[in-house]
Amino acid sequence: MTSVLIVVLNWNGIKDTQMCLDSLLKQGYDNFHILVVDNGSIDNSLSKLLAIEAKHENITVIANPKNKGFAGGVNTGITYAVEHSFDTVALFNNDAIADKEWLSELVKGLKQKDTAIVTGLLLHENGKTIDSTGDYYSIWGMPFPRNRGDKATEVAHSGFVFSGSGGASLYKTSLFKEIGLFDESFFAYYEDLDVSFRTQLAGYKVYFTNKAIAYHKQGATSKKIPGFTVYQTFKNVPLLFAKNVPSKLLFPIGIRLFLLYGLIFANAVKHGTGIPALKGWLASIGYFWTRSLWLRISIQRNKKVDAAYISSVILHDLPPDQTGMRKFRKLFTGKID
Repeated sequence: MTSVLIVVLNWNGIKDTQMCLDSLLKQGYDNFHILVVDNGSIDNSLSKLLAIEAKHENITVIANPKNKGFAGGVNTGITYAVEHSFDTVALFNNDAIADKEWLSELVKGLKQKDTAIVTGLLLHENGKTIDSTGDYYSIWGMPFPRNRGDKATEVAHSGFVFSGSGGASLYKTSLFKEIGLFDESFFAYYEDLDVSFRTQLAGYKVYFTNKAIAYHKQGATSKKIPGFTVYQTFKNVPLLFAKNVPSKLLFPIGIRLFLLYGLIFANAVKHGTGIPALKGWLASIGYFWTRSLWLRISIQRNKKVDAAYISSVILHDLPPDQTGMRKFRKLFTGKID
């Protein structure tokens, strides 16, 4: 039976984490262990987590001395999984609740040919609408969640997708040995897209199963920090593009991203978040020259698929919420999508 390490990241969110752990302890799948990584919490989270650990032999708690972000936090868990020879690692948001068969269904998904990541149906906490069924990467250079906001009754069929959600997905441990861990320069947001993009480039696939169900309190952590999401978005979207897009797709995706990024930046200024947007853009430039460029060279040199394959698995359209760019696009003759 496939062994699974479930990694749950906590940062000043013990109430959510307790409910999360309660749902994971009730899983119908037997061969799993839970690792809670406390990511430098400054409330009473750690003491309560240690008390929970003392009561459950299949829960281990590790405390990071500082907040290392989602990427750094889960890397602590993935490293633990590698060192303790777990077959797979399941990443699960602390503000989510898992259905009893969530883990069982994810493990079943690994039977799909060439699959290294399995992602499930993440519903909003009310269970009526969808948070995500995995993620798209658009020809416009912008990633976004599949089916967000759709009715739960209209869920997509199970099948291959571009990316799994880092908040509720299962990864083969061997994958990280081959492509590397999460990129900590992302800190939070789109780091899961980066891993999935590298997975696709390495010749593996990402599978979505609509039977692995979890319920997510969207944005419970990011809402604690004003401007956080804007800063991370403007920092990470260019890094995702720079590291992973094959050379033959750099211009067709890059020109679209330039236009869309500019429009989104103008919108951020309009809504009073221009400063974190500007800081994010400047940070992306710094990370590109000091880290991402060198990672790109390695990623592209070792890729197992060509640009035509990547083109076939990305979405050749705008993200659905980009209504402004859709209007702008109508001014052209179709040469830019």
